[in-house]
Amino acid sequence: MKKTLYFKFILGYLIFGIFGFIIISTFIPTMIQEKLVKDKAEDLYQEAVLVAEDYATGLYTSETSLETVKTGLDALALYMDSEIRIINPSGRLVLDTHSPINVEAEIYIENFDPTATEGSYYMINNFFGNFNTDVLTVLAPITTDFKVKGYVAIHHDMSDILDTCNDLLIISYITLIILFILSLIILFFFTEFVYMPLRKITYATEQYASGNMHYEFQVDNDDEIGYLAACLNFMASEIARSEDDQKKFVANVSHDFRSPLTSIRGYLEAMLDGTIPPELYEKYLSIVLNETERLTKLTNSLLTLNNLNTRGILLDKSNFDINQVIKNTTATFEGTCRAKSISFELILTDEEMYVNADVEKIQQVLYNLIDNAIKFSHSNSTITIETHEKKSKLFVSVKDNGIGIPKDDLKLIFDRFYKSDSSRGKDKKGTGLGLSIVKEIIRAHNENINVISTPNEGTEFIFSLSIAEEGDQ
Repeated sequence: MKKTLYFKFILGYLIFGIFGFIIISTFIPTMIQEKLVKDKAEDLYQEAVLVAEDYATGLYTSETSLETVKTGLDALALYMDSEIRIINPSGRLVLDTHSPINVEAEIYIENFDPTATEGSYYMINNFFGNFNTDVLTVLAPITTDFKVKGYVAIHHDMSDILDTCNDLLIISYITLIILFILSLIILFFFTEFVYMPLRKITYATEQYASGNMHYEFQVDNDDEIGYLAACLNFMASEIARSEDDQKKFVANVSHDFRSPLTSIRGYLEAMLDGTIPPELYEKYLSIVLNETERLTKLTNSLLTLNNLNTRGILLDKSNFDINQVIKNTTATFEGTCRAKSISFELILTDEEMYVNADVEKIQQVLYNLIDNAIKFSHSNSTITIETHEKKSKLFVSVKDNGIGIPKDDLKLIFDRFYKSDSSRGKDKKGTGLGLSIVKEIIRAHNENINVISTPNEGTEFIFSLSIAEEGDQ
């Protein structure tokens, strides 16, 4: 049987109640009784000492009559709800507040032993068989001329103390029950704010483990559990988006591979079966060659992206003139720009600007950004490449006046495998890998790249590079 957290909490709650009841029923009665007996014994002993020093001493010195002492002790006994006796050392009962004075009848307490308290000032028993039930007894000696003439004994019925003890014990049980009921509030809060959210999170993880990354759930807690649920939701959505992007990527790449392969196969079969005459071979072989170059470019992009990552990129850093790299890279697009009537505007800092980076990979970054700008620029437009220095960094900007990037796509354009619908519609040959490669290269240099874009107005990419120290140029 699977023991859930809720079951364990309920079990702990029940154990708390059971142990609370056992402790109250086992230890509390004894503790209460001992406390009541001790307090009562102290009160009785103080009264016994006062009686021994006042009433009883006068009785043995003949300063006070027996009747006077009896009257005073009767009132005190009634007030204390106790029985007061004066006993001779031999055990003869001199006075008893519960019996009238009878001088002729001598009453002895058999086996009377004033040392029976064993060093204490009270004892609990039937007082040498003189009572049918246990009583609390205190003894105070009556001394005259440094001699013990007798003892003052005060007896209090133990049933009264036990009744008080039971009353207090009932209060303890009622308090335990109230605490047990009030603790249900804790159980309610645990169920509502801990257990139920955890159940939602557990079920969600089961859904994610089974592959259902699109499962969504909501936890309204504003605490660590709510934060955990939000993180789990975000993680699942990111994984789901990544899986969707990979599926799109596989579909796009499959399409991009299949199209040129179909063209190549169709032209070659047509050449073999004579559909294409020999005099047209050169034309169609040129088409086949272009298609193979397209496949090569796509394959190289895939290999590059697979090898690039922030931990695994091996950079061959050196100091080089970024201005010259920019000029060389733009020159490679001369034919493409001429066909679309696109021109470059270079606004470069100084005649020479040396940076410290991997020249080949930065050249690839520039190539991808410029190639991207040309694809989405309108005819008869200008692409501006600008550099500016700030502190120890050089910022390179590639700006076009093309179709721009939709706002929803801005945060996704650097993701691997991502290719927006507008991009795909504009450039059928693209795979959506270029900007991912750019991002990985810049990140490997511990630099940053940002994008600013307005639909139908243009896009600007800005990345940073470390400026080379003057002594190393």
